[in-house]
Parts: sequence; structure tokens; C-alpha cells
Amino acid sequence: MIEPKVLKGFRDSLPSQEIVRQNLISKIQDIFRSFGFVPIDTPCIEYSEVLLGKGGGETDKQMFRFNDNGNRDVSLRFDLTVPLARFVSANYNSLRFPFKRYHIAKVWRGEKPQKGRYREFLQCDFDIIGADNAQSDFEILLLIHTCLKTMNIGDFRVLVSHRGLLNRYLEKNGIPSSVDEVLRAIDKLGKIGLDGVCAILSETGMSEKDIESVKSFIALPKEDFSQTLDLLSDMLGADCDEIVRLREILTLMKSCGIEKDFVLDTSITRGLDYYTGIVYETILLKMPQIGSICSGGRYNNLTGLYHRDSLPGVGSCIGLDRLLAALEETDSPIVRDSSYADVLLLKSSDVDISLASLLRKEGLKVDCYCGDKGAGAQYAYAEANHIPYAVSSCRDGKLTVKEIATRKVFDGLTIKELVEKLS
Repeated sequence: MIEPKVLKGFRDSLPSQEIVRQNLISKIQDIFRSFGFVPIDTPCIEYSEVLLGKGGGETDKQMFRFNDNGNRDVSLRFDLTVPLARFVSANYNSLRFPFKRYHIAKVWRGEKPQKGRYREFLQCDFDIIGADNAQSDFEILLLIHTCLKTMNIGDFRVLVSHRGLLNRYLEKNGIPSSVDEVLRAIDKLGKIGLDGVCAILSETGMSEKDIESVKSFIALPKEDFSQTLDLLSDMLGADCDEIVRLREILTLMKSCGIEKDFVLDTSITRGLDYYTGIVYETILLKMPQIGSICSGGRYNNLTGLYHRDSLPGVGSCIGLDRLLAALEETDSPIVRDSSYADVLLLKSSDVDISLASLLRKEGLKVDCYCGDKGAGAQYAYAEANHIPYAVSSCRDGKLTVKEIATRKVFDGLTIKELVEKLS
């Protein structure tokens, strides 16, 4: 006998779990489509050279890399953004820009598994390729806001920054250090704390004075977006391009009345190397321990690695597993709905299976019991599968229906009355 075990960091998904996940995906897809975003798909395996060096040294170490049967050097994708850059370059002449796409699919990273974090997981990506302006930046932020408001997940904050601000700050203060190294160190702030970040910066050879300067930059007050912009302007000596872009985005936030849910946080850098502009992460105020459930930013040079025309891009990704964990924590109605069927049609002498077709024509989802057990087992089947009603009899067009949760029986219901009860 082979032990039916699953690899560490991977998992099965039971029907009750997968129904909730698929329902959530469906809601997210509807929102993406309402913004004019279209779906694409890409292979889960790419040539390693397509993926290597795009996310940073740590990401390269986490890739599932191997030689296939043709002895080709290939890897499982670690995110959906790098394959998007390859996809846009390969299909450049077939696309119209700006190109708004969404992609919901699995990715793989060989990192240490922990609660809510697996080696195989779903990402819900949405991006705009071919536009570099405040409107495209803001549209991604508005889409994040719309998704989380629709989920009714509670109070949240989208923490926003711009990678170029730190670059300008280091230059202005004459701090001789690799910007990428500093960005990666700051990105670990939530995991290792400020002392841990300072230790990493010290290992890079940065002086104590320069480390204190970096600390003052990432510790800017975060109460008021506009006020923080003014402080940054004073620190840098003027309104640079990055501050102008953030002011434009803030104006758009105010025009939609959503500015209170956004915070300018200079400690947000994002760990992937391909980001070049605005970056953001999203936290739930009542559940900060879950971490960022939606993050992303602008990447303007990624397609240039595969195509002569480097197209600007901006996008984000919803971490579906973390979002589900948060919805379960808040007991959201979304995670309570774990059945597709409205009605179980019992197997009995008083029920003709053709009744299922009549009910389906009325818009009901019907599961027909096809086992060989008695009524008690059939009702248990309905309860186990979270089916709210069971039809045990149909005579002269009148139904006998049992409500599973309350055990209440309704005699003499018409099909129309059953539809009304379910609606």
C-alpha cells in the first residue's frame, strides 16, 4: 500500500473548502470584469532564463527548477507578473494598449511553510500594461479598494509609497549604498523589526550615522497622506517627480471619497527587484497578524528584458489564501456558503427524476441522490453537503419539502412556492 501523503507545503482542498474558494474567485472576477480587465493564461512552467534574476536573489533560491525530459532548464513560475512580461512581449502584435488583464492561477515558491503560507498557492493578479500616469496607478488602487469593500471584510488600510523616494533620499544625503540592498532590508521590517533591519544594513557596510538617517526616513509620521508628502518635500528640498505623482494620486482618491483608507508609509518597499515606482501593501486593522492580503506596484522595465519596446506596467495581487483566512476569522457569509445545490431530490417511489429538470428550468440547482440507502442516510447526505432543502415527494404537482437546518417539513408546496422560499 502506498501512503496517501502530500508533500510538505502542499495540500488537498475538500469540496466545502473549494466551493468557498471558487465562490470568492467568482466575486473577484466579476469586479475585475466590471473595470474592463480581461483574462489570460500562461504555462505554469517557463524556461528558467525567463524567470531567473527578475525577483531578486532570494526568489531565485525559492524557485522549483529542474531539467525536463528534453534536458531543458525549466522552472515553475514563482509569480504571475514575470510571465505576464514574457506574454506581452511574445504577443505584442496581437494586443491593444493599454492592456488590462487579470490572471488567477497557481504559483510555486520553495519557501518555509507557515500558517496561511504554502509552497503552492493561488494568486489573483490584475495589471495595466502600456500606461505610465497617475490614472493607471490609481485605477489599480481603486480596484483593490473595491474588492475589499465588496468582501465586507472590515476596516483596512492600503499602505502606499514610491521606490524612487528612497533612491532620491540616499543620493541627497550622500549615503553610499546599493539601493536594492536597502530596499530588500526595509521590506523585512514587519518580520524582523527595526533592529533586524539595522543589523542587515550594518552588514552591507553602512555607517551608524547613515543607518540612523535611513531610520528617520522610514519612520515618517503616517497619520495624514498630504502632511507626509509635505514632510518628504522638505526632506528632499522640493517636490520631485515621485512626490508629484503621489499628489496626483491623492487628488484622485479624494475625488472618489476613499482617501481615508490610504496611508503614505515610507517603510513600504516590496521585496521584488522589478518594482520601479509606486508600491503598496494592504493590512486589515483588526487582523494585522495575517499580513498583507493585497500588494503590488509599478514596474516599468520588465518587458524590456524580452522585447525592444519596454512597456510600463502597474499591477497588484490579491493573496487568496490570506483573504480566505480573514473571511473565516470574521465569519463572513462568503465562507458559510459551501454548497452549490439548493435542493436534494430524494430517491423514493414518490419522486420522478424528471422533477429535477423542472426545478432546474426554474433556476434551482438540484442534486439527485443516486445511492441505495434509505431516507435517513439521504437526509444525512443533504446535511453533510450543506444542501438546505430536500424534496421527498411529488404528487399532482405538489411537493413535500424538508428544511434540513430546522427539520421543518412543508407539505403541498408548488414549484413556484419552493423557488420563492429559496430566494
